[in-house]
Amino acid sequence: MAESEVDLTSEKYEKHREAGEILAQVREETADRVEVGASHLEIAEYAEDRIRELGGKPAFPVNISIDEEAAHATPSIDDDSTFGEEMINLDIGVHIDGWLADTAITVDLSGNPELAEASEQALEAAIDIIEPGVNTSDIGAEIEDVIDGYGFNPVVNLTGHGLGHWEQHTSPNIPNRAVSQGTTLEVGDVVAIEPFATDGGGKVTEGASEEIFSLQREGSVRDRQARKALEQITEEFRTLPFATRWLETDRAEMALRRLKRNNIVHGYPVLKEDDGFLVSQKEHTIIITEDGCEITTA
Repeated sequence: MAESEVDLTSEKYEKHREAGEILAQVREETADRVEVGASHLEIAEYAEDRIRELGGKPAFPVNISIDEEAAHATPSIDDDSTFGEEMINLDIGVHIDGWLADTAITVDLSGNPELAEASEQALEAAIDIIEPGVNTSDIGAEIEDVIDGYGFNPVVNLTGHGLGHWEQHTSPNIPNRAVSQGTTLEVGDVVAIEPFATDGGGKVTEGASEEIFSLQREGSVRDRQARKALEQITEEFRTLPFATRWLETDRAEMALRRLKRNNIVHGYPVLKEDDGFLVSQKEHTIIITEDGCEITTA
């Protein structure tokens, strides 16, 4: 889209901004509640309820990733886990009528403040160079350079991403390392920049646990509970990710197994650092403007 055609005051962008404003407040309030002994489930539900109180809706379940976990970890409905002296990443999303904001912060209770600082400073450095015409490969190189400077590695198989309407991850991918080819950002693009830093090798793989799912395709099932779950998914979450604990049906896990077996929903396994090392994360959502960018989640 040509610059002259982009109206950054349109309803779409105002809803992105409103989602970001809510999210910035909820991120800070939630991070302040993370302490040794606090409940994972209570923290997640606090953030999700607070989003609704402030007029938004969760764009995906609150991710609470511990130590070597990098993404897709959220409490189950009966989760009794509590925080210890760990590295904790909170990844939270808000949408207003399907227009999204996405943010993350590391709360370090593990005694590794430099690892948390590495991802935070990498994000700041990336945002400093963002303007119309910047290539995502240059953003990745900036992120990698900062994290390398701290003596750590970027997580190379996780990326930032675009944010679409009812779509949490769209093009372009925004790498966390230097790559040979990228995408040129244009005025009006809405993207999430999210550096991940680790004291491990820099790759994540899928674990066995799954608590987050999303709709893969339309379909029908005979089972009554699965049908009830599918109705809620289709009407309330659409194509956005949801948690098992959000389903208002008996035997939600069994219903999801049936829907997954029929390729109607797909799961997001928890992603973990390959070698079991710590991972930190920092993320903001930005809108590319004529003279740079606007951080919606600051």
